[in-house]
Amino acid sequence: MSRVKIKFPAEKPLTIVTIPVRIGDVNYGGHLGNDAVLSIMHEARVQLLAGLGMTEMDAGGAGLIMADVAIAYKGEGFYGDVLEVAIYATEITGVSFDLLYHITAQRKDAGIDIAQAKTGMVCFDYDKRKVTAMPARLKSALENL
Repeated sequence: MSRVKIKFPAEKPLTIVTIPVRIGDVNYGGHLGNDAVLSIMHEARVQLLAGLGMTEMDAGGAGLIMADVAIAYKGEGFYGDVLEVAIYATEITGVSFDLLYHITAQRKDAGIDIAQAKTGMVCFDYDKRKVTAMPARLKSALENL
């Protein structure tokens, strides 16, 4: 079976946010749960949008909906870790874009890979319940940060 592989662009990320691992993020194995990684990605995306003066319901004039997600788990995260989530934008089209997430934990002066992931985001009109064009403000922010 082939594994999920995420290729990050050479450019610097749109943003890097820090998110602590909460006790509720830890599973019965004593480490960061796979479901918590998706939740952490969501928090990072919301922080990215907030930094742009946007939300998932109003990203420059359109809503956003997640069309797909892929996560490659690379290492264990633990309670007390502070995760750094670097976010990149790729595959920008007239209605959609991908966000790539590189999640690391800093331990003993070294970054430990925790996960690499991608979400496919689509511009969505929640009133009409259909895909809509990407607002120029959002496209500009994704391309020029």
